Amino acid sequence: MADDFTHKLVIVVRRDLKLSPGKMAAQVAHAAVDCSLKSKADQERTFKKWKSEGQKKVVVRVDSERDLHELKLAAEDRGLVTSIISDAGLTEVPPGTVTVLGIGPAANAEVDQVTGKLPLL
Repeated sequence: MADDFTHKLVIVVRRDLKLSPGKMAAQVAHAAVDCSLKSKADQERTFKKWKSEGQKKVVVRVDSERDLHELKLAAEDRGLVTSIISDAGLTEVPPGTVTVLGIGPAANAEVDQVTGKLPLL
């Protein structure tokens, strides 16, 4: 079945924040939802293809906020949907802390040009 996926959404997590598993899951979910909604509105054909395949999502990691911003620029240069998530600051991190970046959904090859060398979370 894995070979049937031609599209994916990648969420990039900052490991330097050392978020609890629950907090990290919530931040990843925020990015997935935001990217999905943006894609449905702006790239409907790609969204429908990704959705029909089962909405593959991959979570990878980087070391810093700077890494997230560099990846965001690289993704946007390729016309990919992106979403930077900043936390409200009610629990573990100060308000406005950038926690994760969503990229896609898009064709695997397109997303891999930006995130393909990053380690899985």
